[in-house]
Amino acid sequence: MKTLIACITLGACLAGCSATAPSATGYQPVMAQEGKDVIWVPTPDSLLLKMLEAAHVTDKDLVYDLGAGDGKIAIEAARRYGARAVGIEFDPQMAEHARQNAKNAGVSDKVTIITGDIFAEDFSKATVVTLYLLPSLNLKLYPVLVNMKPGTRIVSNTFTIGSWVPDKTFYGYSGTVGHFWIVPASIQGFLQLDGIPGLDQVTLSVVQKSQEFHADFTPQGKPFQRIEGRLNGTQITFSYADIQGVMQTFKGEVIGDALSGTLDADPSVRITAKR
Repeated sequence: MKTLIACITLGACLAGCSATAPSATGYQPVMAQEGKDVIWVPTPDSLLLKMLEAAHVTDKDLVYDLGAGDGKIAIEAARRYGARAVGIEFDPQMAEHARQNAKNAGVSDKVTIITGDIFAEDFSKATVVTLYLLPSLNLKLYPVLVNMKPGTRIVSNTFTIGSWVPDKTFYGYSGTVGHFWIVPASIQGFLQLDGIPGLDQVTLSVVQKSQEFHADFTPQGKPFQRIEGRLNGTQITFSYADIQGVMQTFKGEVIGDALSGTLDADPSVRITAKR
């Protein structure tokens, strides 16, 4: 796998990555050098910019780069968008090299490089998380990532995160690819809906898989119907058949254990739900 990653990305990186100057200590990272869990292959500039664009990074964000390497993703997030950025890098020499790069780029006031293990450090305050890790490592991180604050944006170079379907896939030059997710709110379980026109209380029994879900939509005293829906962070959408058999689309927002919203066909309708 290490050889495969190097072969896939080495040519693109040599063509697209900015050269990394030696640090003040004389340390110079070498392409494909061994790390704790992966070899070091920096993200090509063309894909790096698309990753930050896909995540809609702004100066209000706190970006965490897991496996920061020479710090280029954290540095670019700070330099181009004014974001605060934290890189977590296991190798002490590489971490110090990244700190020197941030200083040379004039963004050391916005960029922090932590010498640490991505599986031990706390990055729960991130609004954006960037990854360039092996699929097995992404899968290991999945339980942490999918349970981050709803609306957190996650973007990965090359590899997906287990069976979690990306919200968006995009491409850089030379065949490079990235994937983007928004952490969904959790609505798994039973919800009681009020305010649906023509129906008394409705029970929604939800089975959720990441940002997608299906549910039994059961009006009081009436047969249930199976519906499907989707979450985009805290935004929720689903459709159901009303008492005339006409499909209606609900759009709302999840707030803790409750949600509220309205119908596309009649924005004056106000529908609420609670667990």
